Amino acid sequence: MPQSDAILHNRMQLINLESTDPFYYLALEEVLLKKSQSDYLILAVNDPSVIIGKHQSAHREVSTKFITENRIPVIRRISGGGTVFHDAGNLNFSFIRQSEEGKQVDFRKYTRPVIDFLISVGAAAKFEGKNDIKINGLKISGNAEHVHRNRVLHHGTLLFNTSLEMLRKSIRQDKSGYITRAVDSNPSSVINLKEILKDFSDIREFSKSMINHFYLNIPDLEQGILVQHYTEEAVSLAESKYRQWNWNFAYGPDYHFKNSFNFNNTLHTVLLHISNGIVTQSTIDGSDTMRSFAEKLKGCRHMVTDFTDLFEKENILIPTGEIFNFF
Repeated sequence: MPQSDAILHNRMQLINLESTDPFYYLALEEVLLKKSQSDYLILAVNDPSVIIGKHQSAHREVSTKFITENRIPVIRRISGGGTVFHDAGNLNFSFIRQSEEGKQVDFRKYTRPVIDFLISVGAAAKFEGKNDIKINGLKISGNAEHVHRNRVLHHGTLLFNTSLEMLRKSIRQDKSGYITRAVDSNPSSVINLKEILKDFSDIREFSKSMINHFYLNIPDLEQGILVQHYTEEAVSLAESKYRQWNWNFAYGPDYHFKNSFNFNNTLHTVLLHISNGIVTQSTIDGSDTMRSFAEKLKGCRHMVTDFTDLFEKENILIPTGEIFNFF
């Protein structure tokens, strides 16, 4: 254990993260979980991004057309659970702690400090279902956990003033084209805390108030400083893992995709099988052109850029936007 870690051990370090990079945020969580022995409470606000659970299929969870056209990254986290949306109106919280073996998973334990704060400022928050915080039946927080040996990562979202329109448009509503054993999300009606807590002008004021509450109510909590070698490792891991296609899209169970679409005024049906992000089986019925093209899809990544490039290479002109019929 590094000497700096030994000094910090047994006290929880509060890190109010300045970075708004979601790739770095997720990488930092993993580094502190696996490389440190200290306890942390991290608060962070991220740039617009869709964060999927470890065992989910990316295209099945997101509106591929919307996130592609709006350049919203899709990032896989190491914890399970469903898909969430991050933006400048969402406050993320992460507890990373040593824990007794067999007792690491405890959603109520780690959401309790957040719920206590919300109640203290006038929001009647409750823990509901498996991993949600709700107010009057409306979701304001989704949570997930990941265990590594005798340590646990618990992280959650807090919708303060998130763009609910962007959230809804980023997440796929109709998943009927996908058949897979991947974990599904559990859609819930949501609400922003800003609609309930009128006294807070913005998310920074809200975050500051929560930090003050935590300092007063969480024993042994103190202002933390990130050790340089951990931040450097997080930057490296963000690049080598969290920004990579093979983690964000190729990881996860196989899936089938089926859809019908019109091409040259003819109805077509496409059926794809995807394994490790790669098209392994492909059939398109409706025209000789598309039947022939289906064979060329084998070995292609199931990604918009790859399909677009292949259509251009084969000199098949499809109308703008029609590429998304394959996702």
